[in-house]
Amino acid sequence: MTEEQAISVKPHWWQRIGPGLVTACVVIGPGSILTSSNLGAKEGYSMIWVVLVSVIFMLVYTSLGAKLGTVTDESTCTLLAKTVGRPLTVLIGCGVFFISAAYQFGNNLGVHSALENYTDFEYGIVIFNAISLAFLFGFKNLYKLVERLMSVFVAVMLLSFAINLFFAKPDLAEMAQGVIPGSGKGGLESIKDISLLGLIGTTFVITAAFYQSYLARFKGWKVNDLKDGRIDACISATIMALITIMIMSTAAAVLRGTTLSSVADVGNALQPLFGDKGQILFCIGLFSAAYSSFIVNSMIGGFILSDSLGLGGTPQDKATRLLTAAVLLTGMFVALYVIKSETKPVLAIVAAQAVTVVAAPLAAGALLLLTSSKKIMGEHRNGPVMNLFAGIGFVLLLGMAWYIATQKVVPEIQKMRSGSAAVELVPQPEMNLVSQKQS
Repeated sequence: MTEEQAISVKPHWWQRIGPGLVTACVVIGPGSILTSSNLGAKEGYSMIWVVLVSVIFMLVYTSLGAKLGTVTDESTCTLLAKTVGRPLTVLIGCGVFFISAAYQFGNNLGVHSALENYTDFEYGIVIFNAISLAFLFGFKNLYKLVERLMSVFVAVMLLSFAINLFFAKPDLAEMAQGVIPGSGKGGLESIKDISLLGLIGTTFVITAAFYQSYLARFKGWKVNDLKDGRIDACISATIMALITIMIMSTAAAVLRGTTLSSVADVGNALQPLFGDKGQILFCIGLFSAAYSSFIVNSMIGGFILSDSLGLGGTPQDKATRLLTAAVLLTGMFVALYVIKSETKPVLAIVAAQAVTVVAAPLAAGALLLLTSSKKIMGEHRNGPVMNLFAGIGFVLLLGMAWYIATQKVVPEIQKMRSGSAAVELVPQPEMNLVSQKQS
């Protein structure tokens, strides 16, 4: 084969994707499994439409992130600092870091929940954090390693949850009806349900969409690869929707009326119906979801904070790996505290909620601002239709932030001052798991 022929040979389509698989893994975590299982057990198939709507908005912002990383040469926070100033950029970076740290102790508890059915050893998460740290500092091409790992985890999740759904024998007619808003027993009034907001929060994860711009650069995409970026984002959204709908439909088919306080309860509830094999399959899927989110989530917090501080935003920069390690260790120590003391980390949960109120809309606004700029994007800036959908998604995030602030953060702070704090279910994926862990 001549050099010209070698250059003209393009890799297969599945070799040209990757960032979307990584993003899907961070979205499908223990909190999303618990939330979708709870809604399926409570509302049946009627909330499938919410999954689809949330995935559409996630697709929009993931596409924005991929396009930004593909078209521009500078890192996202460098561009943002030039556009809005370094102080606001640092605020976003710090917010993303603390959100990732909050999610991380939920991921640790998810790994622990998957293991505790098969071993009494309480320090399994220490081993898995040590493995993650070895990956973090032991491999030069960190992105390539992560992409391959996430591809495996996605395949395992799809297979595990699909087999469980098959044996659950869901009602296909009811599943089809669930695509239509208001078709369930609660109708559109169920939108006020806090667990429904939790489902939106577990699927429309703006920090993961923001990080997509970094993953696109790590993949080496350029302007000519914009089509690959769009395909990748669509595959990512499809995977998120499939896994979430499979988990929700399994719960709707076999756990109707069951109250689930933790992801371990989901596996235990499946055992009488599916036997040990069904529980094992669920735990394999749970472990894959927890550990895949475990790795990528810590990278989101570490990389974006490092970049916002001007310390670098690539796997080759020392600061990114050190701050990623900080997220890993924070999540591990808080999780160990919860496991050993059987105490809810009330202050940490309330603080994480408060940070989310500020950081999530800011991150979405920053992504929308950068991709709408002709100076930054040139001819590839957002069109009217993309801006319309992104704007609706931004308003949705603002509404959720307002709800969390007024209905959760402020009341909990007042309870803490009066000495009667009792953190309730909140619309954040991994915090759901933590807040209910010892209920």
